[in-house]
Amino acid sequence: MGKVILFLHLISHIKPWGCMAVAHCMLHQIPPRNFTLPCMLLNETVLSPFSVGVVESWSGLRRGHGAFKTKPPLLMDEESFLCCLWNDSNIDCSLYRASMQARKFIPSEISSSASQEKDSNWTIECWTKGKLDLLICTLKFLKLYLRADLKVNLFYTVSELSLGDVSTSFLKGTVMAAQCDCSEYDGCECCVPALRLNYTYIMWLKMMVGVTPLWSPLMSVKPIDIVKPEPPLNLHLEMTEEGQMKICWSNPVLMPYPLQYEVKISANSGQNSWQMVQVALETSLAIDNTLLETSYLVQVRCRNHHGLGFWSDWSTPYNLSLGAQVLYFPPKLLTSVGSNVSFHCIYKNTTKLVASKKIVWWLNLVEEIPQSQYTLVNDRVSKVTLFNLKATKPRGSFFYNALYCCHQNRECHHRYAELYVVDVNINITCETDGYLTKMTCRWSANPNTVLLGSSLQLRYHRSRIYCSDFPSTSPKSEVKECHLQKNHSYECTFQPIFLLSGYTMWIEFKHLLGTLESSPTCVVPADVVKLLPPSSVKAELTRNVGLLNVSWTNPLFANSDLKFQIRYAVNREEMMWELYEVSNAPTRSAVIEVQNLCVEYVVQVRCRELDGSGYWSNWSRSAYTVVKDIKAPLQGPEFWRIITEDPARRQKNVTLLWKPLMKSHSLCSVSRYVIQHQTSGNTTWSEYVDNGTTCSFLWTEHTHTITVLAMNSVGVSSVNFNLTLSQQMSTVGVVRSLSAYPVNSTCVILIWTLSSQIYMVTSFIIEWKNLNKEEEMKWVRVPPNISKYYIYDHFILIEKYQFSLYPVFAGGVGKPRATDQFTKAGYENENNANLYVVLPICISTSVLLLGALLVSHQRMKKLFWEDVPNPKNCSWAQGVNFQKVCISLVMSLPPPHCSDCWWVDQTLPELLNEAT
Repeated sequence: MGKVILFLHLISHIKPWGCMAVAHCMLHQIPPRNFTLPCMLLNETVLSPFSVGVVESWSGLRRGHGAFKTKPPLLMDEESFLCCLWNDSNIDCSLYRASMQARKFIPSEISSSASQEKDSNWTIECWTKGKLDLLICTLKFLKLYLRADLKVNLFYTVSELSLGDVSTSFLKGTVMAAQCDCSEYDGCECCVPALRLNYTYIMWLKMMVGVTPLWSPLMSVKPIDIVKPEPPLNLHLEMTEEGQMKICWSNPVLMPYPLQYEVKISANSGQNSWQMVQVALETSLAIDNTLLETSYLVQVRCRNHHGLGFWSDWSTPYNLSLGAQVLYFPPKLLTSVGSNVSFHCIYKNTTKLVASKKIVWWLNLVEEIPQSQYTLVNDRVSKVTLFNLKATKPRGSFFYNALYCCHQNRECHHRYAELYVVDVNINITCETDGYLTKMTCRWSANPNTVLLGSSLQLRYHRSRIYCSDFPSTSPKSEVKECHLQKNHSYECTFQPIFLLSGYTMWIEFKHLLGTLESSPTCVVPADVVKLLPPSSVKAELTRNVGLLNVSWTNPLFANSDLKFQIRYAVNREEMMWELYEVSNAPTRSAVIEVQNLCVEYVVQVRCRELDGSGYWSNWSRSAYTVVKDIKAPLQGPEFWRIITEDPARRQKNVTLLWKPLMKSHSLCSVSRYVIQHQTSGNTTWSEYVDNGTTCSFLWTEHTHTITVLAMNSVGVSSVNFNLTLSQQMSTVGVVRSLSAYPVNSTCVILIWTLSSQIYMVTSFIIEWKNLNKEEEMKWVRVPPNISKYYIYDHFILIEKYQFSLYPVFAGGVGKPRATDQFTKAGYENENNANLYVVLPICISTSVLLLGALLVSHQRMKKLFWEDVPNPKNCSWAQGVNFQKVCISLVMSLPPPHCSDCWWVDQTLPELLNEAT
């Protein structure tokens, strides 16, 4: 550190200012080196009075050994100081005030010959602390025997101007006094807080010995020029990629200028044999690997690289042998998925470095890395290479893989290298809104693979037009602000946009260990447009044709060459959408064939560029069809009659019953039914039924023909059913037998036979009802070419039902055949037991008979017939009609449905014929 030595001169009087032609005051510049500076002892006759408050405020300093605390400086209204002039052999000073005539400041150093008088002197050292927040000046006593009432003050002012632009008038109202602590026996320490490093400080000292003041000439300094840095920290060993060892360190405080360093190495801490090495701007120094095998100590100090200021103190000694147990390069590595990386290692046991050929590598201490991945860099350094790395899976709080360098005898040190592998294969997707005003880009990262302390950001640069064939990152890129969404994805918005410019984007992964980048992708906003959905969508079912006709209006800002998708579904709670695609529809409409014409359809439309660029638009607003009549009903309803006779009045009341038409037949509704009557006397009339499915009238003629037509808004049905009531035909009976076989509680098989027919049957009507309950009669029309029918209903088998079969002729309804009981054959318990025994015998006998035809040996035939019992001699088989049993077996099977009925349809009539 620089030393300032102040020599105190006893001056009997001061020349009056009028006798001195002084136009300026000199300032002594404090350099970071030793120099001498005189200090004046003035008598009381020429001393200007000081403010008593100021003297008391800044002289009440302890001489005891208590703690010293820095206090804020006190701002002075006005202060006195010495204005001095000097040359190589003489110095002349006078007391001056800032309110007097302004004098210019001239920086100059005082030569040693001008200050040779040595009545008493002080040693002063000034420096800026390494934290750059405090300027410290220390005063040491040499020959002066201080009295107990010594008081010291350091006055100063701060200017951002150069000394050539500052005069003595600048000191008026801007002088501050710094606190000085004289608790030490042989000196004092003054502290100036809250530094402005690049400003000029003008300072002077005033010491009160009793009532006699001692003055120093004015001094000036920039705090940045006398910094004494803190010593370097964190000395440690590292290894380079080439296997070279180096000692590294770090600076405790970020300095505003570059530093230079000195390193000293000692072979023995007890000897004073230091080797001094000067290092430029680097915070490391390469050393010989052989130094690691002995107890060498290393210390480092630093100062301003430009030579200003002081050297710092030496750092704490670092023992090379203790820090070289095992070293890795790099000690920590951040890389991306799919990359190849290499690690170097030097391993030391208790005293010696292990040969590189005896080093093995382990991953997480569970997987030994094959020796084919090892490389011997030199006799002491081993290298391992890992290929095609996968992302690191978090293990608890560890987000890295531990790589261990070990001795071949499986002796491992607890130190390891850390390998962080991050998946930066991040897909960026962008879409431009339909108004062509902004582009939104989205990307996501797996939160489980993001390292603690890392950050992700999207960087981009824009080319003037389109994208290059091979997108690449650019140093001129910008960061785009993105917002985290709920699904761990990020969303960024570019607005405004240049539609034809190429935006090259990538994700930058930043961590203390380094920076990774995803593969860049380039997007042209015009190629990723998500169009607005079509508008004015309409849907209707065309009359007479029955097609779904959909029309729409193309969206704004869209080309004319578009393709469309139409989705439609029956409007219900669970939509079953069907898709229909249209390419380049100039009419902006489409016609779709649909199966069901009498339901409400929901229709939506979306669009996209015809060439496939961009995205499908959102679906349009839903359009709904209106259910209306497409055609006249295809047919009239099936109907039947109930005849009620009134013997007292000798008349018959007929009630017609019909079933509502299904929508597939009514197309799509029925507004009314038309009942047309025609009697044997060619009398005709019609009546209408608007709401209902019944109609009653009196039957008075021998023959009465009824036709029921269905009518809607389009017209009346063209295909209709006729029913003729004839008293003559009502006595014609053609149904010879009728049997009802219950299958289960939901199905009954009705089987009938016919006698020889004179009249042609056009259809049959089956009626059934529960006789134990007052239920409505149910009926069904069946075709004339069948002789059995499956009736599906809810049956209670223990109750009594009546089944009636009416033959219907062209000339009227014939005489019915009825039965009020179920046929029990095949359903009684005893018959069921016989069935279970006879059936296996029938099957076994058939198999044995087939074998008898193939085997010609007479003895086998004889044994066969001897082993098979004669049914006539078996009590359980007597009285059993095997044909009837087989029929019962068929009847007991579950009711056939759909395609499963064929075997019953073919087998049952044959069995019945054989049985009869």
